[in-house]
Parts: sequence; C-alpha cells; structure tokens
Amino acid sequence: AAGMRFTEGPVWVPAENCLLFSDIPANSIMRWAPGEGASTWREPSHNANGNTLDLQGRLLTCEHGSRRLTRTEPDGTITVLASTYAGKKLNSPNDVVVKSDGTIWFTDPPYGIQKEQVEQEHNYVFRLDPGATEPVPVASDFGMPNGLCFSPDEKVLYIADSSDRHHVRRFTVNPDNTLSGGEVFAVIDQGVPDGMRCDEEGRLYSTAGDGVHVFAPSGEL
Repeated sequence: AAGMRFTEGPVWVPAENCLLFSDIPANSIMRWAPGEGASTWREPSHNANGNTLDLQGRLLTCEHGSRRLTRTEPDGTITVLASTYAGKKLNSPNDVVVKSDGTIWFTDPPYGIQKEQVEQEHNYVFRLDPGATEPVPVASDFGMPNGLCFSPDEKVLYIADSSDRHHVRRFTVNPDNTLSGGEVFAVIDQGVPDGMRCDEEGRLYSTAGDGVHVFAPSGEL
C-alpha cells in the first residue's frame, strides 16, 4: 500500500484476515486485505497511533487527538479505557500491548500534543488492570517512552526510548506486575527505536532509521 502520510500501529486481525494500521496526520485507521488492497477503515480516528488486540480479539487503540486509550467493541462502538491519571489528562498514548492476564500496558509520551498542553509530571509507562478506570505508572524515568513488547514467557518487558537516548531498555516483570531492572538492552545507532515485537523464540524486532534491527535475547544484533 502507498499514498499514506505517516503510518503507525500495524496489527493483524485474524478473524477478519486483514491488517489494520494508523495514518496519524490523515486522522485515519486503514485496512489492508489480500486481494483487496488498502481502504479507509475509520475516519476520524482521533489521530490513532499504536494498535493491538486484546484477549478477546478486540482492537485497542492509542489516540493522540483525544489523549486516550480506547477499545472497539464487536458492534463498532468505542469504549474509553483510560484518559486520565491522578486527575490530569494523559499526554498522548503511543503504543500498547496486552499481557496474557488481561493487563494492558501502554506508553504516554507527549508527541501528539503541544508543550503547553502537557499535564502529567512525567512521560509514564502505564499498566491498566482489568476493570480499572485509571492506569498505574510502572516507569517514570523515560525521555520519550515509545514501543513496548513482552518476551514470549512474559518475564521481560522491552520498552523503547525514542528520545535522544535512542535505546531499548529491558525490565523484569515481577509476579505483582511491577517492574524492576531497566538496564539498556540495545542502542539504535541509526535513527531511534519505535515500534517493537518479539517472535516466538524471543528475538526482538525494532524499527530503526535504516531498517528493522533484530536482536537475540542476549542483546546481540
């Protein structure tokens, strides 16, 4: 597919045999399917960025324009999952992943808003527990937290910092779903890390300025 302005958040939807992805400045979520090509799936999308599926196969979306995390229900209605923390608006949720226990984890840098609109004290990484209406910060020391993903056994959470630090950090996921550690796992020399995913064998795939960088669990490029 071509002709988009700034694409983000690709997610494969097995039930529909299609790919959904965001075009942030076009205020759209696009759909691509084999034999059909690309079409507009949702417009406006509130400048959607990262997308993923929850355990029931429903679409979770980080929306820059509305500064919220949403879920699309089977009938197409949209449920707001999180929009504030400590009584203040979120920055602009960026990327999101779901753990097998149903917890939702997302990053909240201020890329989608103006500096004077920032209300949060930090650029947090959040965890949203099932049934909760407000997220819990799990990390607060990032410049610009961006892509994130779990290792296959969910004992490790990788989080990209796309600030001038341009590295990926590795956290241990504790039994109570807090994080510890946070050492630098990999540095992206060309460009910055953004979206990331692990494959079944634990290799980390990270975006970079010169392509996709693939790291072994040891950190070897």
